[in-house]
Amino acid sequence: MKQRGRHRRRTRGRALRATLAGTALALTATATLISASQATSGDDPGPLKPLSANVTASLGLAEDPVPGAALDRLSAELGAPVGVSTVLAEPEGTLRDAEQCPSGDRAALPVSPAATRAYCWDPADTRGWRPGAVTTSGDADDDGRWGQHKVILSGWSGRGSAADLARVAFVDADDFARPDFSWALLVVPVDGGRDYRGLFSQLTGMVWYGDKLVVTTTDGDADALYVFDLDRIHRTTVAARDVGRVADGWSAAGQRFVLPAVATYRATGTGGAQPDVLSLDRSTAPDSLVAGESVPTGAEHGSRLWRYPLAAEDSVTGPLATGTDGRAAPEEAYRTKATGVRGVLSHQSGWYLTRPADPSDHNGSLWRQDDDGAKAAQCGAEELRHCWSGPAAPLSYWEATGELWSQSGRTLFALPLASVDGALG
Repeated sequence: MKQRGRHRRRTRGRALRATLAGTALALTATATLISASQATSGDDPGPLKPLSANVTASLGLAEDPVPGAALDRLSAELGAPVGVSTVLAEPEGTLRDAEQCPSGDRAALPVSPAATRAYCWDPADTRGWRPGAVTTSGDADDDGRWGQHKVILSGWSGRGSAADLARVAFVDADDFARPDFSWALLVVPVDGGRDYRGLFSQLTGMVWYGDKLVVTTTDGDADALYVFDLDRIHRTTVAARDVGRVADGWSAAGQRFVLPAVATYRATGTGGAQPDVLSLDRSTAPDSLVAGESVPTGAEHGSRLWRYPLAAEDSVTGPLATGTDGRAAPEEAYRTKATGVRGVLSHQSGWYLTRPADPSDHNGSLWRQDDDGAKAAQCGAEELRHCWSGPAAPLSYWEATGELWSQSGRTLFALPLASVDGALG
């Protein structure tokens, strides 16, 4: 039941596509931009340092699929799966345009470069949940659509009564004047597919590629990555707080749809490959999944960044290219001096990192690194480099439109990647 608009191109050059020009939202301060190399702040992460072959090899992942019999049994119990178009056709709410958002949500937008699209959730729609990751149909297919639709996926983690649960908002991006959304709970099949439970994890990274959704996992479900199949979305039948089979049918903590996991990737090396942030890079051949860790701010050693090649053909389980042993091996890895990384993106020869605000500043920072050094936009009369969103959430590049998407708190926003590169010099 695949709904993609056309097949993904697996081989492509490294030329940048034309970027989408936009008028910046009149919500942020006027910024003065200069190269970060002219600044004197001590938070410059410096150049990327390649890791040794042995360290890179230690970041491998072993693919562990959920048995097909268990998935088929669960599908038989839940009923026929529905498609992404069905989820979009039954919206539960609509995002607000930034101009109608509370001042606190607008304050989460970057100072420079300025956002060209911005929206926020109503507080009632996300009460008891915190945001964690973003990906789009621009990742799923290289024409930027899933079937006939443009879609944004926003990952959220539970707190309070929903603690340890994870859900995804399907945002209809066909009409940016009215971005409707619906929720689906991420679940894990248990008892041979006779039941399911919630995914017990915080969501800090997420990539949608083809019909697969890959998310980072920590806490209770501390495997390296979990994989979900967008062709296996199921409808629940009971709106209860329970998760799984109940007396009258199937429940998902009040969510109307569930996405059962179809595979995991587990760390195989002693280096502990536990990605905290993810993104997709379509400027490589083949496409690749970029991963990074977020060591605590101020830690002695900076974060590691690495990438896995993606499968040349649609994978039955997960999208990573694996050998005959079922192991996905990274093709390159680096060390950056940056700590507290909240988002990572690789495109062409540059790596982009977001870092949260420090106690003395309201805004975070966005850096572009390569093996020559690092640059960041600067803003204000004092030429500060803390010009990005404060929480500095994840990054996702929509290649078909040239837009960079991110989320900060309840605020979802986008801007042309070209404007970021222009600000960096």
